[in-house]
Amino acid sequence: MTINAAQVGFGAAVLAGVVLAIIGHPGPKDLLPPAASAAPSTPTFALKSVSVELPTSDVTFPGGAAADAINANCLSCHSAGMVLTQPSFARATWAAEVDKMIHAFKAPIDQANAAAIVDYLTATKGAK
Repeated sequence: MTINAAQVGFGAAVLAGVVLAIIGHPGPKDLLPPAASAAPSTPTFALKSVSVELPTSDVTFPGGAAADAINANCLSCHSAGMVLTQPSFARATWAAEVDKMIHAFKAPIDQANAAAIVDYLTATKGAK
């Protein structure tokens, strides 16, 4: 009977699996230097809870019905004052900002509202 290279490789893999099953897989504690592994109860890092309280505001965007879309979609993350103190931008820049909020920051704004928000921002803070 002859043994080929594939059979030898398979046998080596099986043997390695059996050895690991018997002695256990080396975990992170086994890979630490001896001084660090001497105190396994000492955590190497700690997670801490942080509570952030954001300021609230009752101020909405002015403009009546024209501001409905921006008031309904943007005030959950931005104050009206923060947006209205931004520099004036061209329509394309405001469209890119709204697109960034939707795609990069995952703001749940549908396309119809996005267009109305861009219209509002262009009318209110558009470059003249």
